[in-house]
Formats: sequence, structure tokens, C-alpha cells
Amino acid sequence: MSSGPDARELLAPPRVEEVSDGVYAYIQPNGTWWINNSGFLAGRTRVTAVDACATEARTRAFLAAIAQTAGRPVRTLINTHHHGDHTNGNYLFEEATIVAHERCREEMVAAGSAGLALVAASGVWTEVDWGAIETAPPFLTFTDRISLFVDDLRCEVRYAGTPAHTTNDAVVWIPAHGVLFAGDLLFNGGTPFLLMGSVAGAITAVTALRSLGARTIVPGHGPVCGPSVIDEVLDYLYSVMTLAAQGSAAGLSPLDAARQADLGAFAELTDPERLVGNLHRAYAELAGAPPGGAIDLAAALGDMVAFNGGRPLTCLA
Repeated sequence: MSSGPDARELLAPPRVEEVSDGVYAYIQPNGTWWINNSGFLAGRTRVTAVDACATEARTRAFLAAIAQTAGRPVRTLINTHHHGDHTNGNYLFEEATIVAHERCREEMVAAGSAGLALVAASGVWTEVDWGAIETAPPFLTFTDRISLFVDDLRCEVRYAGTPAHTTNDAVVWIPAHGVLFAGDLLFNGGTPFLLMGSVAGAITAVTALRSLGARTIVPGHGPVCGPSVIDEVLDYLYSVMTLAAQGSAAGLSPLDAARQADLGAFAELTDPERLVGNLHRAYAELAGAPPGGAIDLAAALGDMVAFNGGRPLTCLA
């Protein structure tokens, strides 16, 4: 007897949205664990892409969408940070110069091919068909910002300036179009995740995005949106800081603080178990850990699974 369709089959297919003239977002519903957004800018003779995807199949679909829409080769690939949902597919951009912050390269090189194997074997997430992933770290790096031109269109690739979502977050800002590819500094409809970065740093980095004056934002996960998402994410980040201060003062563990938390306006965000990881990071910072400093990631991920009723976290990638 059939057990019904796989949950992946119920997801809406990825879509290409032209957010400005020649600037495209590649949106992958439903934006939960390991299902990221990418994008691309189509020039007269070549394409610049922003981020790969988590699996071989998803990255091949992205490349096919670029070919169908632009009909030109991808010569540049920008990684907004090192996480695998944005970089696992790098190796399929065979003719592209891969650009990222220098710490993005450092993180990818340090993890190497063992990084994905550890994720697959961890039992933290439900099973994923990753495909024949190969590690392909960026080989053109920067420390603060660079300017990249698509024909005459100037794009600014800017480091966040501090650990935030990770230690190496960057955004792609297109001033002439008012378009911002925010990477995972911004989630739209999903719970932000700071375990490998800094809650305080994320507040600083996200606040700084206001000064750009973006009219259209492509978040790292979730639908294309306007600048109001900045305040929505900041509200969540401040709530994490408050919960951490209250929980720590009460002698609660991050897991117990999360279990007792009233999520209020954030109850509808996807992947609520991320609150536990965020509290682990916030507790560490309250105890004096530097932004992005080493903490017990395995313990935090284990607590996230415990918050999820002991079940692996759902990944539909």
C-alpha cells in the first residue's frame, strides 16, 4: 500500500523572478532547512550568479533556469557565506570565478569533503539525497568589499563587518536598482539562525542594512520582500537577547528557556527549533565568548533535536 507522496513532492517548484531589469532572484520554496534562495544578473555576454544550492539536483535545476532565462554562460559566482545550502553546488559552476569573503574560503577548506559527510551522518536532519557533491571553495577572496561589474552595472559585494549568521557573511548590493541580495542575514518567514555567528553581531549587521536604502530584498530564505523585513528580523534578534538574559538569570539551560518561551509574533516562523541554537550562542556571548567564537555546536544541535521531540529536524532539500 502506498504511503502517499513524499513531502518534497508537495513543495512548489523553484521559480525565477525578475526583480529589476536583468536582475533575477531564484526562489526555492519553502525556504526551510537547506532550501535557500540564489540569483543571477544577466549581462550582454555573461552571467554573474549569487550562491549555489544545497544538492546536486537543485544546483543543476538552477543552472538550467539560468540557461533558459539568460542563455549565456555563468562566468562569476558569488558566495554570500560558507554554509552548504549556498555552496555545495559550487563545483558545478565549472567556468566561473568563485568570489567570497576570505573567511568563507577558510571555513570551506577546513571542513573539506568531510563536512558534508558529517552532516549526513549526524542524524540531526532527515535524510537528503545530496548527489555527488565536491568541495569547491572560492578562489578570489576579499576582506571588506569589492566592486563587480555586469556590463556597466556596478554591484557592491560587502562583508557584514562582524560575525552574524556566520563569521563570513556578505551581501550583494546593486545601488542603481535598489536591489539587495542579503544572504542569510535576512530570513523572510523563517526563523533566523545565529548558532555559527553572533546574535549581537547580527543586530549590528542587520541594522547597518537600513542605511543602504534597498527597495527590493532577496533574502537568503523565503519570498522576495521589501525593507520592512529588516525590522522584522531585528525584532526577533532582540527577543532572543531578552530571552537569553532572562533565562540565564533564572538558571535555565538554553533548551529549557526555549521550551518556556512565549514566541508570540514569532510563533508562525518556520523551523522554530533554531531558537535553541540561537540561545546557545546568546548564552555564550553573555558569558564573555567573542562573536563567532567556538562553542559546543554538537550540544546545541542535540538540544534542537530534543526541542523537536527527539525527532531529526525536517529537511526537504
